[in-house]
Amino acid sequence: MNTCPTPSKFIALTAIICMLMTSGGYKAAAQEIAPQDLEKMHIMEDSMSVTIDSMYEAFMPESHIGYSERLIRQLVKTLKYPNSYLYPFDKLKEKISIISPDDNGFRIFNWGVDQSEIYRRYYGAIQLPSEKLKLFGLSDCSQEVTKGLEDSVFTNRKWYGAIYYRIMANEIDGRKIYTLFGFNGGSPLSNKKILDPLVITDSSITFGAPIFGVGSTNFPRKPINRFVLEYKKEVQVSMNWDKDRNVIIFDNLVSQVNDANRKYTFVPSGQYDGFRWANDMWMFIPNLIPIQELKDGDAPSDDEPKKK
Repeated sequence: MNTCPTPSKFIALTAIICMLMTSGGYKAAAQEIAPQDLEKMHIMEDSMSVTIDSMYEAFMPESHIGYSERLIRQLVKTLKYPNSYLYPFDKLKEKISIISPDDNGFRIFNWGVDQSEIYRRYYGAIQLPSEKLKLFGLSDCSQEVTKGLEDSVFTNRKWYGAIYYRIMANEIDGRKIYTLFGFNGGSPLSNKKILDPLVITDSSITFGAPIFGVGSTNFPRKPINRFVLEYKKEVQVSMNWDKDRNVIIFDNLVSQVNDANRKYTFVPSGQYDGFRWANDMWMFIPNLIPIQELKDGDAPSDDEPKKK
């Protein structure tokens, strides 16, 4: 299992937003935000929108972190209002990622910030549905993880940062497990698409679980805890849910220089592989869509998915 030290200032930021406040049962249909609180939340959302603009557009990359820290404080203050889980944050959704699974079991606030001209740091918080605030802050340690990513298990305080764009929910023995689809572009040489399992309890969250039917590189007899596609910075790689086939579909990657260890040389081969949920696991499907060999004048099949 990989461990990664978290810089002290990011520990402090996590402490700000990692507040686990207990409450009774939460029935959204019977709850609402008080009108006076709703008005204040609208004002706070406008302020956060201005902060986000500065966070992305400030001339000096070093200042982006400061604006991100301000955004965290503003967000926590806003979420402290009772029943804040019901507030949609429609303005913020246009500027940062705010997504939930279909079962509405939680929502993730998520964004990335240029830490320098070549490095990018990710931020996030997971809010649970509750009248009183239940919030887990996410502290990015991806820059410290140099090996063992597919085998590691992380927590909110040691989180492999990413921007999430889809969440799939499944059950194993009555326990809900979520698969997060994420993108990490924090390396100067390569990008990553990630399938990251998430398990949530009232008091903790865990990233990583052995639910992929693929043997680990380091421990071939054990399934990996996280599926990672790492590839060349300039290319586009697809990994998303195909509802028609009921599978996760993604590009098969090959090295341009025939060196499996140099991930920054990997590009799509033209073939697509996949995962299908069966027997409480994502079972690997090689060659889900084979490379199409076209004759002169032939057009590609409509089966070829668009990049996402």
